[in-house]
Amino acid sequence: MNRPEADGDGVPWPTAPAALAVLTGVGAVQAGRSLPVALGLGVAVLATSAVLARRRAAGWPVVVALTVPAAGVAAACWGDPRNLGWFGVCVVVGWAALAAPPRPAVLAGAATAAVFVVQLVTVSREPGWLTWIAGTTFTVGACAFARRQRDLVERLHAAHSELAQRARTDERHRIAREMHDLVGHSLTVTLLHLGSARLALDDDRDAARASLTEAERAARDSLDDVRAAVGLMRAAGPPAALPAPTATDIAALVERYRRAGARVELDVRGDLGTLSPNRSLAAYRIVQESLTNAVRHGDGSPIGVRVDVAGGRARITVRNAAPARPHRVPGTGVVAMRERAGALGGHLTAGPDDGGWLVEAVIPG
Repeated sequence: MNRPEADGDGVPWPTAPAALAVLTGVGAVQAGRSLPVALGLGVAVLATSAVLARRRAAGWPVVVALTVPAAGVAAACWGDPRNLGWFGVCVVVGWAALAAPPRPAVLAGAATAAVFVVQLVTVSREPGWLTWIAGTTFTVGACAFARRQRDLVERLHAAHSELAQRARTDERHRIAREMHDLVGHSLTVTLLHLGSARLALDDDRDAARASLTEAERAARDSLDDVRAAVGLMRAAGPPAALPAPTATDIAALVERYRRAGARVELDVRGDLGTLSPNRSLAAYRIVQESLTNAVRHGDGSPIGVRVDVAGGRARITVRNAAPARPHRVPGTGVVAMRERAGALGGHLTAGPDDGGWLVEAVIPG
């Protein structure tokens, strides 16, 4: 079912103009005006209010412009507090309160109340005028409150949309980091095995065959992990996550690099199992990315990895003895590591150190 079209400030079209026209005409007839006069006032009020509604007028302009249909209602109903046409005045002040800020709306209500006060003083002392004053005052207050609630809902929707967009952006960044770590590590290990196989091809065919086998296994594992990740992203329902490695898997990670020919020394102090899941995953990924970069940019020099854990806090140091390349700048992997550490309240630095390259990260407990 289609919703009635509304102007930009919540006044439905054509409900308000039609109501004003009908009430003006009825008020004119009830006040004893001639039929041509009643029709003329009704058409004039309909035309002016329709223009306002279609143009989506708001603020001070709509309050000023609404004086025209308000004058038409007053002209039709003047002098009789029992005239039903005065409900048109309630429509006018309600429109003003919905379409304008509080100050113009209150001014419109005060001006309308002044019209009834004038009639109370100059036309008759009937208590009906006080009833209309109370009615218009209540209408202004109720519609102003409705406008405030509507604005609040719109701001909440905007904030919700912003949060949803931010969540989508964060999720894309998370997926990009995971895929970067996964593919970068697997390709680096595969290339190490392929390089070992190439060097051993002429002198030791068994060693070359073993290296090729390890390279094939690493490539297949990487492909399976990528397929699993893509499958989870395509799955319906809430997003799932791949089984995440932990800090206790760092030893196995280092061993894979050693089998591929890298010279890596691991020094672990403390119980890696005491780290929380988020900190444990961050520690593993930081070591993984640091080793990937050290192997990719190094010259085969020894790599030292040290992980200190105490009180749920982790300090990670990865030192590559190879000299840093000239003009080398941190890449996306370093940025991803900094983001991981920063998300947990820690920090990470990476740069030249004593002729080599040093990565230091602190993840607080």
